[in-house]
Amino acid sequence: MNISPCRARWKSAMTDRQRFAEQMHFRPVDRCFNMEFGYWKDNFKQWPIFRDNGITSNDEAHQFFNFDRIEKLEGNIWIWPPFEPREVERRERTRLIQNADGLLAEVPLDEHDTVPHFVQSPIAGPDDWRRFKAERLDADHPQRRVDVEAMRARHPADRDYPLGVHCGSMIGKVRDLLTFEGIAYAIYDFPDMVEDMVETACQLVLSFLDQVLGKIEFDYASGWEDICFNLGPIVGVDFFRRVVVPRYKRIRRRLEEHGVDVWYTDCDGDVRPIVPHLLEGGVNCAFPWEVNGSGHPGAAIEKHGRNLLMMGGVDKMQLGRGQEAIKAYLESLAPWVARGGFIPFCDHRCPPNVKVEDYLYYLDLKEEMFGMG
Repeated sequence: MNISPCRARWKSAMTDRQRFAEQMHFRPVDRCFNMEFGYWKDNFKQWPIFRDNGITSNDEAHQFFNFDRIEKLEGNIWIWPPFEPREVERRERTRLIQNADGLLAEVPLDEHDTVPHFVQSPIAGPDDWRRFKAERLDADHPQRRVDVEAMRARHPADRDYPLGVHCGSMIGKVRDLLTFEGIAYAIYDFPDMVEDMVETACQLVLSFLDQVLGKIEFDYASGWEDICFNLGPIVGVDFFRRVVVPRYKRIRRRLEEHGVDVWYTDCDGDVRPIVPHLLEGGVNCAFPWEVNGSGHPGAAIEKHGRNLLMMGGVDKMQLGRGQEAIKAYLESLAPWVARGGFIPFCDHRCPPNVKVEDYLYYLDLKEEMFGMG
């Protein structure tokens, strides 16, 4: 879809690709990389600026606001074949569905943005896991083969934007599969099964990386874990260190062999207890650094120094409190942005309680402060 931007692009003397590389390596840049994580589904229905201009997705919104371009390539690195999503039962206000991972989940009838209530996992113990793994996690399945030439045609070597390679999830997708309560029990009841699940996830990622690294030049790596909530990680830190970190190290070695040294993983909530172990494993960039869980970004950056890069860290709670709060918060970030290694944006999808006029003020102020124009 061809989107007409509603805003002018920030003034630039570098390409987006050059800017991203220099900023994430603490080198001088023409200005800050300009990006946002996205918006709740409800925003596209409730914000007039989206509704009146036919903007219905995050990709369209990013074009609409004329943000810098950043892309990533993803392989088929989890369940295949997926389960056929279907409705199992319809209730007064909710539906019980089977999702693509085979879980039974309760979701609202009006489809507003919320975390589903997972009712049942397809894996209750090691026997289920062995069967599930054989049927849906075969690394040699033909559908996991990558069309490298097609990817290279889409993202040529002389592109002007950063391109990432997605390194999946070592434990977040396992959590999804077992459910929040399920993984809490399984780590103690079936530790060997959970470790084999982590190992399987790692092998699927490495198989994908072996197909694309060295054939496509990447500027960063990405991941997804989402294993923390507002009080910290839902898996024990010791388990994370013993079981997950060694798999990160294997992936990191593969990335470094091909010059990829920036690796973020998307994890919400309070990630501070696992940051040292993420860094040990080679995941060196926090994303999106939820302030309400993890505190002000400056404290973590000061603690870990240049070892910790950051993307995100703009408190969405402050975006919802009006323009004075927005200005005060961005001013509190300014020294850390100027230092380098930090790309500021809303610390998750921007919620619909943020007023449109305040969000536009935020974008204007961010350009004024970090656009260096």
